[in-house]
Amino acid sequence: MPKISIIVPVYQVEKYLRKCLDSLVNQTLKDIEILVVNDGSPDQSQKIIDEFQEQFPLKIKSFIKENGGLSDARNFGLDKATGEFIGFVDSDDEVSKTMFEEMYTLAQKHDAEMVICNLQKVDQQGNISQKLTQIPNMPEKIDLRENFSVFSDLSYFACNKIFKRELFENSRFKKGVHFEDIQLIPQLLLKCKTVAQTQNYHYQYLERTGSITKNHSRKGLDILKAVEEVNAAFEKSQYADRKAELKNFNILEGVYTYLAYLAFVKEEDAYQKMEKALKTFVENHHISMKEILIYQRFEKNYLLSLSLRKKIYYILYFSGLGQLMRKLI
Repeated sequence: MPKISIIVPVYQVEKYLRKCLDSLVNQTLKDIEILVVNDGSPDQSQKIIDEFQEQFPLKIKSFIKENGGLSDARNFGLDKATGEFIGFVDSDDEVSKTMFEEMYTLAQKHDAEMVICNLQKVDQQGNISQKLTQIPNMPEKIDLRENFSVFSDLSYFACNKIFKRELFENSRFKKGVHFEDIQLIPQLLLKCKTVAQTQNYHYQYLERTGSITKNHSRKGLDILKAVEEVNAAFEKSQYADRKAELKNFNILEGVYTYLAYLAFVKEEDAYQKMEKALKTFVENHHISMKEILIYQRFEKNYLLSLSLRKKIYYILYFSGLGQLMRKLI
């Protein structure tokens, strides 16, 4: 059994794929398998995959399937994975060469079901545009029962974590939706008792022009649908009594994350529909304006911790000036 199975979905990334795979085959942790899932990519990505498989036959496992989207490709990889832990890397991103060795060592040291590292956004020239610290001011080993605020504070990326493979029993990414990480990763956390973390910035997330996250449309409604699915899972979880943290999760993901997306929606009909959905969400979960404004993330007021630009457009929206907010974007 490999220590870690790394799943890499591939679709139209021939320009970036080589750097991604280079960062994976050169990991200091040697006992890994790299499952490269070609999700029906029409470009020359498979040629690059074949080159790496020929050069690293004991590490690279290549699969070709019909196009089904990111979730479907990840699920395909999960069905083929044999590792003790699972990791996900997007095929246009890179990781440090020590990422998986450090994270696996932490998992073993603390008997953790999930391990998290920091990540940073880089532009197409490799310049760092933003550092994303994940769990500041907390120890390396986190007992979730004692530190359950992590549930409402964490950024739910799949790519900067490793997961005990058993967490995926009866759990898969939802096919055909956007924001699949928000839908599944919190549900996996609810199965955990212990999480470990490193403050190293191992994951390099590429922000590229034309990516799916730049096309803001009514697909943003999937954020609220994902949050509602987490709410349903929460009620059946071992942490069902922690209602305050659930409400804070709803504020972060269902209000702030959703608003950050909504601000970029240009189509008027889509914007109106999505704004109405947000108001319904807030009412259904009994979230008051005061709770939104005083919400704390990592023990700091979230609104005050944002950049001046973000402060301004959030305040404008909460003041009923959503249209003006959009003009500032």
